[in-house]
Amino acid sequence: MSDAAQPTAAEVRAAAEAVKTALDRHLAAVEGRSGEDDPAVYEAFNQLADDSLPPYTGPEEPNAVSVLIRRDYAVAEPQRLLAQAQRVEAAVGDGTGTEASGTIHGALGILFDEFEADEIASRPKEFGLEEGDSTLWVTAADETAEPGAWLEAPFEGVDPQRVVCRFDVSAVFDDEINDELDDIDEVDEAEEEIEDELDPDLDADLDEDEDLEALEADR
Repeated sequence: MSDAAQPTAAEVRAAAEAVKTALDRHLAAVEGRSGEDDPAVYEAFNQLADDSLPPYTGPEEPNAVSVLIRRDYAVAEPQRLLAQAQRVEAAVGDGTGTEASGTIHGALGILFDEFEADEIASRPKEFGLEEGDSTLWVTAADETAEPGAWLEAPFEGVDPQRVVCRFDVSAVFDDEINDELDDIDEVDEAEEEIEDELDPDLDADLDEDEDLEALEADR
């Protein structure tokens, strides 16, 4: 049996309630969304991701933070990627534009060296890339790491319980949104069917009431 401290029943119950609240918030955002790119839906997704993290045990007032970012891309248009790299190489190199930029891995090295990662993320199609999943984690630290201390393995040793917040973007969100919208549509259709089934009965009851009123008036 692990020597690690086990959560109490109250802590487990609180964590479950937090996840339920996040799920309810997410569903409400989907039901009331104003369009396919409604920021409220993505905010609800991010809140759900935060609520699924283990309880935070880091310092209440961190003296330092680390920001961990991963972005995935597909090389959707290799020729566009090569052409962009060749332009850069021609502008900053010896003017030939046919050396490192002649290979995909060489072109990627040139472009990510020349442009900030955030700039490429803001317009990936111009570089022949297609966005995949991305995630950003903000983790708390007691103090700033020594220069060069983590460069060989920048993402190792991350303590999930020191994650202050995280923000995820994924195509799977769209699939989940569509599934939830389908579920909502099915509920709406079921309610309409019930209403349709009840309508004849209601009409019959109304007719009976009218007949009774007519009889009472004749008396």
